[in-house]
Amino acid sequence: MSASPIPSFTGDASPYGGGEPYADYRTADFPFTHLADLADRRLGAGVVAANDEFFAERENLLKPEPAEFDPEHFGHKGKIMDGWETRRRRGVSAEQPHPTDEDHDWALVRLGAPGVVRGIVVDTAHFRGNYPQAVSIEGTSVAGSPAPEELLAGDVKWTTLVPRTAVGGHAANGFAVAVEQRFTHLRVNQHPDGGIARLRVYGEVAPDPRWLAALGTFDLVALENGGQVEDASDRFYSPATNTVQPGRSRKMDDGWETRRRRDKGNDWIRYRLAGHGEIRAVEIDTAYLKGNSAGWAALSVRDGAEGAEWREILPRTRLQPDTNHRFVLDAPAVATHVRIDIYPDGGISRLRLFGSLTEQGAAGLTARHQELGG
Repeated sequence: MSASPIPSFTGDASPYGGGEPYADYRTADFPFTHLADLADRRLGAGVVAANDEFFAERENLLKPEPAEFDPEHFGHKGKIMDGWETRRRRGVSAEQPHPTDEDHDWALVRLGAPGVVRGIVVDTAHFRGNYPQAVSIEGTSVAGSPAPEELLAGDVKWTTLVPRTAVGGHAANGFAVAVEQRFTHLRVNQHPDGGIARLRVYGEVAPDPRWLAALGTFDLVALENGGQVEDASDRFYSPATNTVQPGRSRKMDDGWETRRRRDKGNDWIRYRLAGHGEIRAVEIDTAYLKGNSAGWAALSVRDGAEGAEWREILPRTRLQPDTNHRFVLDAPAVATHVRIDIYPDGGISRLRLFGSLTEQGAAGLTARHQELGG
């Protein structure tokens, strides 16, 4: 078995009885949710096809916000749910009214960034008696931009990430995945039918080294290029991963903001770069952070694993609210890791580190790509 629920929820939730819809929602802390969501719409993810979406559209699966519930929202087809919901499956005759064990509905998901999947959450929020009895999830790696019919062709190899597993209604059903392989697309199956509110696919981006080589200079810490947040001092208001998302922030909670400090310390984020590289220019953006932007920031780099010495490349510098700050370094900074320290607290919206891979970095990325079946 390649995955297991941790913990598992099964069975119906109680019918909605009024009040806060999430009051009886079943959830847990999963060990992989600090990683990037490879199915994030901001990265370019999409639900490219589904065999049925009679009650609710497949695109709802990847909405970034939690599912909403309006008990009085009905349409011509019935109750309108904030998720992907299929019609009820039936058998072939009065003598065989029930679907077979093999009958199921499916949706094809294009990951926003190809990568190694470490965990999946199948969220059935507000689907209390109309969720699938079980789910299964498969992954594949197909180059380019394949059409749905190409993904469904018989020669495409699919690898099981989540075997057919019973799930619960109105719950966050989490699965750890232990398949060391690079995937571009997922096939989400619900057995036999029903509704899923949201899908989250947590893992590590594994970029195509040929693409980065063609670019030459790129953002070494960007999530889509394989950069990664390793740790942060505080994630109270928003995740540190926001700082390496594509594009500029469009609202305050699209950046990283810490709680207010009442001591003499400071907050920080530590990143791992896409590979061993040379940083030549830096952007620190505080877009939409006005009364709560960081007062000052400093950057340090480390070349090598834990225990290597940190070296400051940008001394403590005053930041302005709602401003994109640009710095050209006097000399390239060679590094594998970067740390930004903000003083004393507050936040930034984005960090960009422009440069290129070294020969060592390019070789390492190519070797890793081959190991993952790329």
